[in-house]
Amino acid sequence: MTLPSFVLGATIATFLGAAFHLWRGGGLGRLLLYMLLAWVGFWVGHWLASNLGWDLFRFGPLFLGFGILGSLGALFGGHWLLIVQPR
Repeated sequence: MTLPSFVLGATIATFLGAAFHLWRGGGLGRLLLYMLLAWVGFWVGHWLASNLGWDLFRFGPLFLGFGILGSLGALFGGHWLLIVQPR
């Protein structure tokens, strides 16, 4: 992984986290949580795709498609866990 591809992946994950925060709302804590979820989901999706050999929107050494899917999955999953009320 090259430094430019790492910066591009981090920028895309940051944008996804910020856009999700803009859509769902919340304070500064939620923004930081959404950013963290987006980054972790993006890099886990990228790592899975690179280890399993899956190709979806590959951009150089960056497995962009599965990174975005992983980021969105982590964002929606984390948000769902936050809104579920315990009984």
